[in-house]
Amino acid sequence: MLELRKDIFADERDDNLKEIGKGTQRQDMLGHVTGTSSYFNDHKLQGMLHLKVVRSAHAHARLRRIDTTEAERSSGVRRIIRGADVPRNLNTLLSLINFGKDDEPSLAVDKVRYKGEPVLAIVADSEREAFEAIAKVRIDYEPLPTVFDVEDALKPGAPVVNETYPKNTFTYHETYDHQRLRFGDADAAFATADHVLEQRYQMSPIEHAPTETNGAIAAPDTNGRYVVYTSTQALFFSVDTCAKILDVPSNTFHFIGGTVGGGFGGKVDTLTEPLAILGAMLTGRPVRYVFGREEEMQYGPPRGAERIYIKDGVMRDGRIVARKIRAYFDSGAYTRLSSYAAVKCAAHLPGPYTIPNVYGDVYCVFTNRTPATAMRGFGVTAMDFAIECQMDKLANLVGMDPMEFRILNAYRDGDMKAHRREAKNTALIECVQVAAEKAKWPIRDEFKRASSRKDGGGSRAAIPATPPDSSRTRPATPVQQRTSYDRLPPTVTREPPRDPPPPAPPPSPPRPAAPSHGATRFSSVFGTRRR
Repeated sequence: MLELRKDIFADERDDNLKEIGKGTQRQDMLGHVTGTSSYFNDHKLQGMLHLKVVRSAHAHARLRRIDTTEAERSSGVRRIIRGADVPRNLNTLLSLINFGKDDEPSLAVDKVRYKGEPVLAIVADSEREAFEAIAKVRIDYEPLPTVFDVEDALKPGAPVVNETYPKNTFTYHETYDHQRLRFGDADAAFATADHVLEQRYQMSPIEHAPTETNGAIAAPDTNGRYVVYTSTQALFFSVDTCAKILDVPSNTFHFIGGTVGGGFGGKVDTLTEPLAILGAMLTGRPVRYVFGREEEMQYGPPRGAERIYIKDGVMRDGRIVARKIRAYFDSGAYTRLSSYAAVKCAAHLPGPYTIPNVYGDVYCVFTNRTPATAMRGFGVTAMDFAIECQMDKLANLVGMDPMEFRILNAYRDGDMKAHRREAKNTALIECVQVAAEKAKWPIRDEFKRASSRKDGGGSRAAIPATPPDSSRTRPATPVQQRTSYDRLPPTVTREPPRDPPPPAPPPSPPRPAAPSHGATRFSSVFGTRRR
């Protein structure tokens, strides 16, 4: 087992976790309470310009014509940036770890897929002049059919939201349209259960509402480099994302993060940095791009909406014998991080309970909503809420105390999880016992004596026979999902020669390598390395 060399960090932190009852001061506390903490927006650079974005008025529409004639003549306007000005105008964050396809433009080109999608960027001497120029842009839209419900988006004939994923579902490993979990025979177990309960749970999108909105300041530096002050939560992701979108080596940038004025997951998507840097590249001057509060609330990425169906089979004595879950993550118009949320959700099923038969389907679905992103335990939080609501309803159904019902079904050390991994270091039983004690909630002695360290394993450690899933077609050769950074050479179609082919020409010199966008890194999704 790998352990940190605590002696190396002895002067910086105490890992003994003996903090209860002590007044321990955070390292950044003094700066916060005295107002001296430095944020990205505290940097006021000489000659700084301001970038603002023209956003779509429609949730789904074709861009027929964009007229910027009046805006270009507007006072203080230094540059208007279109999608054609973005070197690589297609990206998704997780493609940096070879997970997913690039599907989201920095600035829309042919279509818009959600209300508020960026269409143009205007760089001006002041924010006011940028806004005045925005009001003079004329866009001719052709409205297209929309879909806002995850289940409607999966129906035959539903509008295609994102042409990269024409079925409106994220594609895993270039083959599967959702995450699946199969453990035992849930349908057979439902037939033997004394009670069956099926419920639907719906969680709405949630805006992070940080005190500091998303933003960045980019400025030309020496030697063709750019310094970027940013509010990002993911500094190295942001560096590599900007390098990829702007098609330059990552060492072109010097990113300075510092204090984040509230993030909670909502500042991992690198929304402002690429355009701020591009503005600085095109004007040769510092450029500031900051979301206004309305932009942050309406167009900043929220926690995605989730819809969850849970069906449970339970015996009269309270044992859950089968659980079937169908969940839908509303990704909005583009991928962002919702595809990863579905992976985390499937990895968490069926909750911290030993259930011998589990059946799960988890979908990442595209709709004409604002693209969703990370937020504090996304992929697990809503599922936990749904599962625990279901546990209360099941306890009531069989006439058991809800605390005792959880203790009865909780993981014990040695139990087999639905993912075919042995449960270790479990502690739900002890947590419930302490919660009951603190709340003065009476539970029977047999449940007070229960322990996560006993009565596990044995028959509970067996892997049940699982019927094959005939609806799932596996690929002949497993393919790791990856997105290449290199541009492919153009495809040339040649007619077959009518005469015998001439001798093969000598091999052409190798194509120059594409710019490197970061060092070798480990993929947390696949456990593989890439350049």
